[in-house]
Amino acid sequence: MSASPASAADAPHTPPRNSPQKVAVASLIGTAIEFYDYYIYAAAAVLVFNSQFFPKGDPAVATLLSLSTLALAFLARPIGSALFGHFGDRIGRKQTLVASLLTMGLSTVAIGLLPSYEQIGLAAPLLLCVFRIGQGIGLGGEWGGAALVATENAPAGKRGWFGSFPQLGAPIGLFAANGVFFIITALIGPDAMIAWGWRIPFVLSIVLVAVGLYVRLTLHESLVFQDVEKSGRKLAAPVSAVFTQHGGKVLQGALIMTTTYVLFYLMTAFVQVYSKSPAGVSAAGHPTGLGIPANTFTGILLIGAIVFGIFCMVAGHQADRWGRRRWMMVVTVGIMAFGALMPALLTHGTPGSVLLFIVIGMALMGCTFGPMAALLPELFPTEVRYSGASMAYNLSSIVGASLPTLIAIDLNKAYGLGGVGLYLAANGLFTLAALWTSRETSQIDLADAGR
Repeated sequence: MSASPASAADAPHTPPRNSPQKVAVASLIGTAIEFYDYYIYAAAAVLVFNSQFFPKGDPAVATLLSLSTLALAFLARPIGSALFGHFGDRIGRKQTLVASLLTMGLSTVAIGLLPSYEQIGLAAPLLLCVFRIGQGIGLGGEWGGAALVATENAPAGKRGWFGSFPQLGAPIGLFAANGVFFIITALIGPDAMIAWGWRIPFVLSIVLVAVGLYVRLTLHESLVFQDVEKSGRKLAAPVSAVFTQHGGKVLQGALIMTTTYVLFYLMTAFVQVYSKSPAGVSAAGHPTGLGIPANTFTGILLIGAIVFGIFCMVAGHQADRWGRRRWMMVVTVGIMAFGALMPALLTHGTPGSVLLFIVIGMALMGCTFGPMAALLPELFPTEVRYSGASMAYNLSSIVGASLPTLIAIDLNKAYGLGGVGLYLAANGLFTLAALWTSRETSQIDLADAGR
């Protein structure tokens, strides 16, 4: 007997699911755009902002002011974590991810259209700072949402693998940003690049944002978040609940992530400064530079970005097989040992030895960064997962990303590269302690995680 219309209407509604392919693309494309925006700012701050947005009376002071704006984003990222984490846990991952992408993308385009200091005076650096803070707030909300889209929609037993897709955005963004600057400089020359060409990568971001928005607007909310909505477990103040009820896990997650940040910024910032600086010796007798041409190091960094991306994917898969905790502890020990290679490869380094150092370091970077989008969200229950994972990730950036370059430069002057390697190893000890006190989460159902 065929079912009557009434019985068909009474059939239970099946919530819409996101296809694995859409999940992978949506989480990857957003983080790639966000990191691209982030890295083109860093490149422009080093190359052109000192002459475009600050008085030219004292070039050294202008350069220092330009570089100081980099730190604004690190300070703004926890604000973005709290802001977007609140709405991500209250109204859903999809709408919040769209808002974070718009915040980052429109801030980037605005920087590309910003008049120079000669045109509008003091308003130029002030507006630059405002839009830089906008970038930081956007990135602070982006990562947690992308990680949740990937892991909350992942098939059983593959959260590490699917979580590696948003992580892949970092090496893609790094490659794209450096590649665009490299190509534009080669086409129009360094003088035109400084005068006006630097604006092209910023304005191009609007095209990438449009593509990212199209992909993300077609997503459905994850089933675990829909379950929280239906059961009435959503919290009025998820960020407050994270700190009052899960503060220990925020600290644990931040320490787990810290060594990852220290390693990355030592390789991309400190080693870049050290490699490009003219060969010299500090008062304590330690080399302070190698005199490698800027374009040569950019080429090395592009190769490193490819290695970084490959090992992000490898690590996501292996973290599903080994378990997060065991995999991360082995990799962290490897990072600590890597610090001992710094003097051998860099003290009197050549482009070849710097390339070897970057390749090894980026492989380790992929191995530690790849599983993070699965590991950090698994520390928290669904109703505070966006807030908790975002806060842990971005709080670690304050210590792990904003300080290493300055500390490493001073350590190298006083103690040589051996001191810089010990600094990396010391951070590894904190990460190992946090991992040791954590529990394995790879086999836990996300609906039960963090409880």
